[in-house]
Amino acid sequence: MDLRKLRYFVAVARHLHFGRAAAELHIAQPVLSRQIRALEGELRVELFRRDRRSTELTEAGHRLLAGAGPLLAAAEALRRRVAAPDRFVVAFMPGLLVTGAVRRLRDRHPGLAVEVLRTTWSDQVEVLRDGRADVSYLRLPADRRGLTVRPLTSEPRVVVLPVGHRLAGKDSVAIADLAAETLLQNPEAVPEWGEAATAPVPAHSVEEKLEYVAAGRGIVVLPLSTATYYTRPDVTWSRITDIPDNQVVLAWLSERRDALLTEYAELAL
Repeated sequence: MDLRKLRYFVAVARHLHFGRAAAELHIAQPVLSRQIRALEGELRVELFRRDRRSTELTEAGHRLLAGAGPLLAAAEALRRRVAAPDRFVVAFMPGLLVTGAVRRLRDRHPGLAVEVLRTTWSDQVEVLRDGRADVSYLRLPADRRGLTVRPLTSEPRVVVLPVGHRLAGKDSVAIADLAAETLLQNPEAVPEWGEAATAPVPAHSVEEKLEYVAAGRGIVVLPLSTATYYTRPDVTWSRITDIPDNQVVLAWLSERRDALLTEYAELAL
């Protein structure tokens, strides 16, 4: 399959508008339309239903879109590995220290460029699938499909509150004490929160979340090491006593058999 045509298809599927997709791809709209028709001809299916007012994915289009993301990510990951064979990238979440293992790998392989990449909860796995990182320190829960995972450690989770909050100053709280609060993060990161959680503020990085907490917009639940690393005078934190500790694992793509991956995993333990 022509990956260029597949990228064009994904752009149109994301926008459901040929003009906007063409602008994103920096190509003329007629060229994009011809490429999509060519892809439909190769696959012998109709991918979009088009009229003067709208563009919609067909059932075949939905199926192709579901598989296109992983395929393009795998191709990009392969391109990056081939382009930089003497480079090893370690991704890590906020609050985690990887210096020791990184230094030991560098000492063992002086010709290897060992680099680090800071991730967020939303892209900690994605950096493995698209090749930006060779290994990634994950904070669970995370999508572990297609990954080799080695458990590393665990730590308590805390709720971060503005200093004037009714619960500020308590050493510990229960998850039920937070039921009336607004959670300023993806609820999937805190499964114990339940279906009532809302995230009206699009906070992504830890720094953004803490800004919103300090402003009284809501709360966040963080691993203890992350909360202590980002200490600031206008927020405080309390341990949540009745939810499991945060689990930290090291992960890489299962399809990869590079000796460096298992070597690094041994150094990280």
